[in-house]
Amino acid sequence: MATSPPPSPAPAAAPPYIEVDGRPAATADDLLVPTLYGGYAHFTAMQVRDGGVRGLRLHLARLDAATQEVFGAGLDGELVRERVRHALGGAGMRDAAVRVYVYWAPGAEAATLMVTVRPSATMPSAPQALMSVPYERPFPHIKHLGSFAQTHYGHLARREGFDEALLTGPGGVVAEGAITNVAFYDGTSVVWPDAPSLHGVTMALLERRLPEHGLPSVRGRVTVEGLATYRAAFVTNSNGIAAVRRIDETEFAVDEELMTTVISVYEATPWEAV
Repeated sequence: MATSPPPSPAPAAAPPYIEVDGRPAATADDLLVPTLYGGYAHFTAMQVRDGGVRGLRLHLARLDAATQEVFGAGLDGELVRERVRHALGGAGMRDAAVRVYVYWAPGAEAATLMVTVRPSATMPSAPQALMSVPYERPFPHIKHLGSFAQTHYGHLARREGFDEALLTGPGGVVAEGAITNVAFYDGTSVVWPDAPSLHGVTMALLERRLPEHGLPSVRGRVTVEGLATYRAAFVTNSNGIAAVRRIDETEFAVDEELMTTVISVYEATPWEAV
């Protein structure tokens, strides 16, 4: 009996344009520091449109605070902006997905900044399904490079037919997605899990702006066991916002009014010129 051929693998993403300390990465030597010390670094990810970024000041503050905590010295925001502008120009793009990585080689007098530029991206429009996993990121308040467990659980969730892993702590306490923040709606307020997690820029912008539009934004203890008490949920990251339709076996209705409000509030956030 004839059998169907296996599905073709998804095409590989185009390699990013990369600059290290303001120079195009053209040789192996240009990537020496990121290669040797890539496991000990932090970064921020942003979407750029027409040379602007939503929440740019928050991105710069994140990089400065993390560099101070990890390496013992601050990071000049104007230097970061100059490096991002230069990389966008080198890539010939004003709409892009940009990442800024910060490394510090032992004995070096300053941090090494690597800027990657890819085509712009958006959050998938389809409601997401999340699979809870028993894992919390170490030093979760720092946007550091993903650990093996974080990456593995994300791949495992996708193999099981989910879109994303949901990281949980002891007792099933919900913290965050593997690459997202997660929020829940109880019919009155947007509830962000009060657990160790990254304070994402999109999350921070919504926390500030939602109350101005009549939607309280609060922190609260959320558990996997108690998910059914919430009417709706959504996830956020630098690519945007998406509704959640399921976490494990708990189904969520997509609250169109809620999502319209949340997305419109986010999209009304001013763009800051790089």
